Amino acid sequence: MELQKLRYFYKVACLEHVTKAAEALNVAQPALTQAIRSLEEELDVPLLVKRGRNIALTEYGIYLKNKLEVLLPQLDTLGPELALLKGEQKKTVKLNILAASSFVINAIVSFREEHPDVVFDFEQNALIYDCDLLITTSEAEKDGKRQYAKRFVKREEIYLAVPKSSAYASLACVDLRHLKDEGFVMLSSARLFGGICNRFCSIAGFSPKILFESDSPAAVQNIISTGTGIAFWPAYSWGRLDNQNVVLLPLSYPECGRDLIVELYERPAAGGYAQAFYEHLLCQIDRQGRGLNV
Repeated sequence: MELQKLRYFYKVACLEHVTKAAEALNVAQPALTQAIRSLEEELDVPLLVKRGRNIALTEYGIYLKNKLEVLLPQLDTLGPELALLKGEQKKTVKLNILAASSFVINAIVSFREEHPDVVFDFEQNALIYDCDLLITTSEAEKDGKRQYAKRFVKREEIYLAVPKSSAYASLACVDLRHLKDEGFVMLSSARLFGGICNRFCSIAGFSPKILFESDSPAAVQNIISTGTGIAFWPAYSWGRLDNQNVVLLPLSYPECGRDLIVELYERPAAGGYAQAFYEHLLCQIDRQGRGLNV
């Protein structure tokens, strides 16, 4: 019996509404429905029944919900308790990475060179703030009331990467409205940065003609480096574009940029390295900014 299925059922049982539960869990409704059906088949009893637009618990569902009210909190404390017993918690930095993931991973690598015993535990979940550090962006912010201990905000300009052979390469800056007929290399619109870039094109009055699209920032960067098409390039998130065949240009219209935000939280079980990594991350952002050639 999978713990995730039990958690899914418990959320549905508490809300008595599948759609609301799916939104609260940040999962697709069909996946949630399938998980509940699978749990019912495994237990060989019906747990839910439809009642109009809502659902209701069967007697088996009520029984399981009451059991889980006691069991789930106990299970949730097992991991932290065992980690404390092993002494690993002091070495752990818990990250929630909603933006600049490639940049943060590089910062983790360089930090571990100086602190090889550090353990990084990271996720990407906009609904969870139980972490030591949250790396996000102004485009993703929905909750302005988070209680952080420290907060760093850095404006990140977004440039246009063009082949050196392009007619645009010799310009001091470029107006995005003049590029509607060009072929773009884009990050998928399902990714936050991809959605931002699509919005810039929309402001400029066109939908981009996409030559290549991927869910992988690394794949997009590799294609750009070959000099194929043109692409948006964030100043810090993807690091320097060390390719002599590609030129980065500022965009004069629209204003293309976002705020990168790093927040440090004080948690009861916070790792001893959290503050040190926060400062390291800020230094890496500053160094990246000074090293950018545009």
